[in-house]
Amino acid sequence: MSQSKKNIAIVAGGDSSEVVVSLKSAAGLYSFMDKDRYNLFIITIVGNVWQVEFSDTEKIEIDKNDFSFVHEGIKTNFDFAYITIHGTPGENGILQGYFELIGLPYSCCGVLAAAITFNKFTCNQYLKGFGVKVSESLVLRKGQTVTNEDVASKIGFPCFIKPNVGGSSFGVTKVKSIDQVQPAIAHAFAEGDEVMIEAFLVGTEITCGIYKTKTKAQVLPVTEVVSENEFFDYDAKYKGQVQEITPARISSELTNRVQQLTSAIYDILDCKGIVRIDYIISEGDVINLLEVNTTPGMTATSFIPQQVAAAGLDIKDVMSDIIENEII
Repeated sequence: MSQSKKNIAIVAGGDSSEVVVSLKSAAGLYSFMDKDRYNLFIITIVGNVWQVEFSDTEKIEIDKNDFSFVHEGIKTNFDFAYITIHGTPGENGILQGYFELIGLPYSCCGVLAAAITFNKFTCNQYLKGFGVKVSESLVLRKGQTVTNEDVASKIGFPCFIKPNVGGSSFGVTKVKSIDQVQPAIAHAFAEGDEVMIEAFLVGTEITCGIYKTKTKAQVLPVTEVVSENEFFDYDAKYKGQVQEITPARISSELTNRVQQLTSAIYDILDCKGIVRIDYIISEGDVINLLEVNTTPGMTATSFIPQQVAAAGLDIKDVMSDIIENEII
C-alpha cells in the first residue's frame, strides 16, 4: 500500500431500510475514484458494528476513538471520509458531528445542513421563508394523530403520506381517498418517528445535481423523471420502472431557472459536496421544491453519474475535486 497516497474511507451502511442502497452507492464510488491517487477502503457502519471490509470474509473493526484500524500489525488512519449512508446516522448530521469532533475531513454537508435537509418538513418550511415554493404539508410525531377530515380539508386528495426522515420511498403511500389515510400513516410510522402528509402536485418531476468547491461551482444538467408507476417509488428508483431523461424536456429558460434555484438553495443551506435537489414543475412553469438530498445515490445508474456524463465531465475528476477541496 502506497504511503504517498491519501487514505480514503467510503462510509456506507446505516440503520435504516436504505442500507442496501448505501452499499450499492459505496461500490459505485469505489469504481469512480482515482485508484492511482488514493488508497480506497469501504467502511460499513451498522449500529455499533463499524468495520473495514477487505473481503466478504475479512472484516476488521474500526477504532471509534480516531476512526482507524490495525491490519497485520500496521495502523491505518484516514485522510478523508466520503459519506454515502442514506439515512441515519450518515445523512442527518450525527456522523458529521463525530467526524468534526475527531477532525477528519468528510465529503458532505455539515451538521446543521445535514440535520435540516434530512427532516423534509423542517427543510421545506425553512426554505419557504426564502421564497421557495413547496406543497402544503403537515407533520405528525410519534403519539400524535390527525383525523381523516383534517387531512381532507387541510391537504386534500390525492396526497402523499410518508416518513419525514426516510428515503428511497420506503413507507410512502399515495393516498387517493379518505379511507386510506390511517393505514398509510401507520405504514409510514413503521419507518420512523415522524410522518409527513403532503399535497400532491401535478406536473413534471425533475432533479438537478450540484457541487461547489473553493474554486468552482458546477450545476449539473437537469434530469426529467417519468415513472411507470403511481409515483417515483422504490421499484421505479431501483428496478428500472422509470424513464430518466437528461437533459430534461423543458425550455432552456426554465432549465436556467431551475439551475439558478438549485445554486441558491445550496448556498442558503450552506451545503458541501455533491447535492441533488428534486422538484415538480407545475402549470405555468412554477418550480416547486420536493426535497434536498445531501447524500444522493452514487451507483453507476444513479442521477448524479448520469448528469456528470451529460455535462461532459469525468466522474473520476469530480470525485477528486470533492476530496481535494477538503484535504488541501
